[in-house]
Amino acid sequence: MDYIAGIDIGNATTETVIGKIENGRLVFCSSDITKTTGIKGTTRNVIGIINSIKTAAKKIPINIDDIKMITMNEATPVIGDFAMDNISETIITDSSIIGHNPDTPGGIGFGFGETVLIQNISGILLNKKYILVIPEEYDFIIASKKINEYLEKGYKIEGAIVKNDEGVLISNRISKQIPIIDEVRYIEKVPIGMECAVEVAPAGRYIESLSNPYGIATVFKLDSDETKHVVCMAKALIGNRSAVVIKTPLGNIERRKIPAGEIIILGEKRNLSVNAAEGAEKIMENIEKAGEIKDIKGKTGTNVGGMFESIRIRMADITEQEIKTVHIKDIVAVDTLIPKAIEGRVSNEFSMENGVGIAAMVKTQRLLMKKLAHQLSERSGIKVQIGGIEGDMAMKGALTTPGTNRPMAIVDIGAGSTDACFMSHDGQTKSVHLAGAGDMVSLLINLELGLDDIFLAEDIKKYPLAKVESLFHIRHEDGSVQFFNEPMEPKYFARVVILRPDRMIPIPLKINMEKIRMVRQEIKNKVFIQNIIRALKKISITGNIRDFEHVVLVGGSSLDFELPNMVTDTLSIYGIVAGRGNVRGTQGPRNAVATGLLLSYFEEITNGRIK
Repeated sequence: MDYIAGIDIGNATTETVIGKIENGRLVFCSSDITKTTGIKGTTRNVIGIINSIKTAAKKIPINIDDIKMITMNEATPVIGDFAMDNISETIITDSSIIGHNPDTPGGIGFGFGETVLIQNISGILLNKKYILVIPEEYDFIIASKKINEYLEKGYKIEGAIVKNDEGVLISNRISKQIPIIDEVRYIEKVPIGMECAVEVAPAGRYIESLSNPYGIATVFKLDSDETKHVVCMAKALIGNRSAVVIKTPLGNIERRKIPAGEIIILGEKRNLSVNAAEGAEKIMENIEKAGEIKDIKGKTGTNVGGMFESIRIRMADITEQEIKTVHIKDIVAVDTLIPKAIEGRVSNEFSMENGVGIAAMVKTQRLLMKKLAHQLSERSGIKVQIGGIEGDMAMKGALTTPGTNRPMAIVDIGAGSTDACFMSHDGQTKSVHLAGAGDMVSLLINLELGLDDIFLAEDIKKYPLAKVESLFHIRHEDGSVQFFNEPMEPKYFARVVILRPDRMIPIPLKINMEKIRMVRQEIKNKVFIQNIIRALKKISITGNIRDFEHVVLVGGSSLDFELPNMVTDTLSIYGIVAGRGNVRGTQGPRNAVATGLLLSYFEEITNGRIK
């Protein structure tokens, strides 16, 4: 009895199916899914493939030696990267202007004065206003006692900047209500003897003066040219409950424009160029106009130039081929917001700058796949062949979904790429392989929310949110309330949490649930929905998306809890019925390509093309 394994190497996972040919029929025996080792389409995939085959073989059970043939997809690597779009940085020397927004500032109101260390206040002028700088060694008891002493003596204390997280504790113990900014990590960087403005808004409100460039100009008496330089700072403080701004006469503020750069598209129809600063929509318009992409480059010395060059260098290193032979065959561009750290900051201040996220698909030589197949054969002791186009194989697998038939269109949404295929009544196919899918969504969520945790971003992408309103109930993002018989852990109280099937995960952000949900859905629309529409237009005979009546979704990203409904809502406008596939009636949207590879191999044997 001959066993065959179909292997689908994805950017995130490797899927396996083992079948056997029995009495002239193909019987599917077992499946497995494991994490892809290395970048898709490289020889590092071998370890993950063998592990997946061994696991699937144990389920039958058979030995790996019982497998006669491995047929695998022709894997194309996809790398996500980011190009800055029209970025302007404000470079601040000597902490000229700084902003800060701690979780719990103390006091309320607006204060303006000269910065002075709390221990050096003796000898200062009684008729002058001051902002106290309170270092770590002064705890809230000592600090509040000192402030009360100074106020009794007639000193005009208008605000305070504190290193420790004790703003509220100090505010509750002093005789005058002043704005207090705490949690200033680099308190030693705060310049002394300089003009300073401190603002704390009431709970539930946002600052108004220091988030307005003209408000800053009024306080510090800036002229029109100087006011232009504080726009970046004012923008960074929008939506903050508190802030501190300090101006030093000796501090130099320079404005530097980083060129986004030209994207040069070498296409079958024509060669085009577009500036990344024009945004994602313009970039994608030119990608479509160019026809089939031969290569994409960036202008040397610019942001996109460096980005595309780094992709080539990385791929050349991984695939062990020359840089000149690495070609980018597709990109998907998405407008996004990128947190940029503010130089001269005293804590973790940043401003949100416009950016363009780009996922690039790299065309590698078939020789690399042959090398992967050779190494896999040597390590496993099994004959290996490279199967057909991913989209075509996904179609064959998707057609095992109960209730489906030709003609049909499928969209295979994975981690790194989006494949689509249309099969006509007579079995003719047209397919396309595009850059951008689940990994890009995770990268953008991580970036826009400033998480610095790709695994947390992945969970935000995959699972719904809730707000823990008490230790006994949560409010789901759809507004419904769920109560619990047992109290939750105190760490969840008043937090936005991710509702994984196995546990809740608190999100360490100051952003509310509605904002996180909006960011998540906007990014999915920009990446998933845009790519699905783009793919369907490419596989349509007329270029009109309305050509299709039914679209079946397969691939790992089709398991997303809200994506199928989003796709249904979008495609219903065009009169298209869309739904999630169920490969072989058992696998859901998974295993379509691996199943298709096995079916394709069986057809070749049946037709006598393989003996």
